[in-house]
Amino acid sequence: MSTARHSSNAELLDPPRSCPDLDVRDLEKRTRLMRIVTRLIAVSDLGCREIARRAGLPAQKVSDLLSGRLEHLSVEELQILYRTIDPEPTAH
Repeated sequence: MSTARHSSNAELLDPPRSCPDLDVRDLEKRTRLMRIVTRLIAVSDLGCREIARRAGLPAQKVSDLLSGRLEHLSVEELQILYRTIDPEPTAH
């Protein structure tokens, strides 16, 4: 197998580094928000469907969050869920 052929196959497997999904800062922010929102949901008196309804998001989004499927939620959706559960966040 030639080196040229091998490298062209690698390019197909590895997305370009400029891909927005690979932005480390975005992923870190989503991960932090996911942890916070998941904890808030766990201690909330509201059910998952009610939280989704109040946030204006499909219930599947909350299910995805609780299942750890972070790639299914954007930072904006996580922030909406956060504000829905904790409308008056405390200053840290």
